[in-house]
Amino acid sequence: MSGKGPALFSDIGKRALDILTKDYNSDQRFTITSSTNSGLDLKSTLVKSRGLSSGDVAAEFKLKNKAIHVKVDTESSVLTTFTISDVVHCTKTFASIRLPDFNSGKIEVQYLHDHAAFTTAVGLNRSPVIDFSATIGTPSIAFGAETSYSTGVGKFAKYNAGFCLKLPSSNASVILADKGDSMKVSYLRELESMNGGAVVGEISRRFSTNENTLTVGCSYVVDPQTVVKAKLNNHGNLGALLEHELTPKSFLTISGAFETKALEKSPKFGFSLLLKP
Repeated sequence: MSGKGPALFSDIGKRALDILTKDYNSDQRFTITSSTNSGLDLKSTLVKSRGLSSGDVAAEFKLKNKAIHVKVDTESSVLTTFTISDVVHCTKTFASIRLPDFNSGKIEVQYLHDHAAFTTAVGLNRSPVIDFSATIGTPSIAFGAETSYSTGVGKFAKYNAGFCLKLPSSNASVILADKGDSMKVSYLRELESMNGGAVVGEISRRFSTNENTLTVGCSYVVDPQTVVKAKLNNHGNLGALLEHELTPKSFLTISGAFETKALEKSPKFGFSLLLKP
């Protein structure tokens, strides 16, 4: 796979989005993983959310440029995904199905080149949805678009466009989504004073309702094992997160969310423990 060209459309603005959203949750999650030298990875997860418990067990086996991933959850569904890289140069192919729903089959092809990146996904059923995305440019500057066409109704379900600019210590992105009804602009700046952390600003606007949301956030590296994050938007929603590496590849994450304009409401807390013996 080429690593010299633009990223996929789904990765536009991803770094800023991760700082503002990744690992913020209000549930309790426990995960344990293990690996073998033969290429087999096992993962088991238990989640308690809003008083309800669920879980899943996953296994992934890798061999050269091929991988198979199987996940069984407590709702009796089985997700199976096959991945093959570089069957054709610079491509990666995915095939997946979630049983017992035989209409959930899907095949996706990614193509990464020095000046372009494409993805195409097709549902394996009688009235498939066809997804397509493309970005053109370089790792520093890229333009992209994505669309989804439903053959069942003969209409485009979505069409979005985006732009990203990456500099050595900052990046910016603009995404026009929801068939042109919403726009999101984000800016990320890495700061040496934050030990490798960064500050993020994001403004989103929905044109049909004239609603604007401004969110600012940051991440701060306390030490090589500990990272703290925080975010606040103009609606008064405040979030904070602490992630600590207990042992190599084992993490404890604690997060909280508060409504500063409605302090009578109870704050929400989340807890996640990932163990890799």
